[in-house]
Amino acid sequence: QVQLVESGGGLVQAGGSLRLSCAASGTIFSINGMGWYRQAPGKQRELVAQIISGRRPNYADSVKGRFTISRDNAKNTVYLQMNSLKPEDTGVYYCNAVDIEETPDNSNYYYDYWGQGTQVTVSS
Repeated sequence: QVQLVESGGGLVQAGGSLRLSCAASGTIFSINGMGWYRQAPGKQRELVAQIISGRRPNYADSVKGRFTISRDNAKNTVYLQMNSLKPEDTGVYYCNAVDIEETPDNSNYYYDYWGQGTQVTVSS
């Protein structure tokens, strides 16, 4: 069982910055990828950014150039630096992690974990 603990959300004025953190703990095998999703009121949940081992980070077009995702593998922690925030960025941000358990027969198991979510509110 893996737990994801998020922090860094809050209320910020348009144009400001926030830095979200998400730390994974518990019975970890090998976390392959981590990412951030968000859900605005009345909207579908969308991928904001993700970083997968061996690949370049991927960003939603709406945040490209403003947000930066990074990962500290030693700490099993992912960060989301959010700059030039807009009211449209308001929503609940969820941390996601995929843990891989290698089996003796090499048929691996994949576990998908989610954080509780942290509220980000950008005022105009």
